[in-house]
Amino acid sequence: MTNRPVKIPGPDHPITVTPGEAHVVVRAGGKVIADTRRALALQEASYPLVYYIPREDAAMDLLERSDHASYCPYKGEASYYSVRGGTANAVWSYEAPYDAVAEISGHLAFYPDRVDGIEVNP
Repeated sequence: MTNRPVKIPGPDHPITVTPGEAHVVVRAGGKVIADTRRALALQEASYPLVYYIPREDAAMDLLERSDHASYCPYKGEASYYSVRGGTANAVWSYEAPYDAVAEISGHLAFYPDRVDGIEVNP
């Protein structure tokens, strides 16, 4: 395993994770692939807000793990999933996130431009 830098969120790069209060529905390929009222809202620095959805609230049978991976020094190693018969690497997950964002373990996030839509309703 390579030695990767680990950074701690702080004033220069804040990260907050809070329980989402919205109903979040993700559609891809004309199907609902996630539907939850238990999403976590992750706000990282000046990046757009990302909803992390519990795997239990996603149609995992419509997703297929890919070989793609990435690394974030604040969150850790990310694994990816593709929508079956649809867009590659549309979903990412930190399966063993760093302690600062440990609560996103067991959750999925979706690229808005790689799914049909992400609806967020009160």
